[in-house]
Amino acid sequence: MRQLIVTAFVSLDGVMEAPGGEPGYRNSGWTFEGIEFDPAAYEIKGREQQEAGALLFGRNSYEAFAPVWPTMAEFEHMNTLPRYVVSTTLQTDDDRWPATILRSIDEVADLKHTGDGPILVQGSATLGAALADAGLVDRYHLLVFPVLLGAGKRLFSTADKDTTHLRLVEYETYGNGICKQIYDVVHT
Repeated sequence: MRQLIVTAFVSLDGVMEAPGGEPGYRNSGWTFEGIEFDPAAYEIKGREQQEAGALLFGRNSYEAFAPVWPTMAEFEHMNTLPRYVVSTTLQTDDDRWPATILRSIDEVADLKHTGDGPILVQGSATLGAALADAGLVDRYHLLVFPVLLGAGKRLFSTADKDTTHLRLVEYETYGNGICKQIYDVVHT
């Protein structure tokens, strides 16, 4: 079965909304403000590109990435990967960045039984939380930024559910305060 990996930039208080400057959020662009750029902190992003077998998005993230990513040379390999978007409302995909539309979390569970290589979930806060609540997440790739943002979409839901145990498999702290934390979900 394929591994499903949620990858995120996240603040110390769990916010993942608008790290790159997306409009509509008060603290938009928080990964760039007051944090010195250290390319070593982003090594995991290049590794993800090379290891991924497919990309999975929620509707909002897909609609934000579709007009941008196809034109970015640094995402050349990711643009060759199969893409899936989970949405009950999206009627057609974006011709510039075609994707298969999945209508439910059950279809994501079925997708894990097909193809090769990990399925990478980027952005997609609502989808990531729903996948975690359904027990479908196998690993988290987190870059934790030394900021407190207060309000914003959170990486994890607030659902009342059984405890999920994680095993730290890789970590590193960088001079700019960013911490890479990679966790495997301990499935029982």
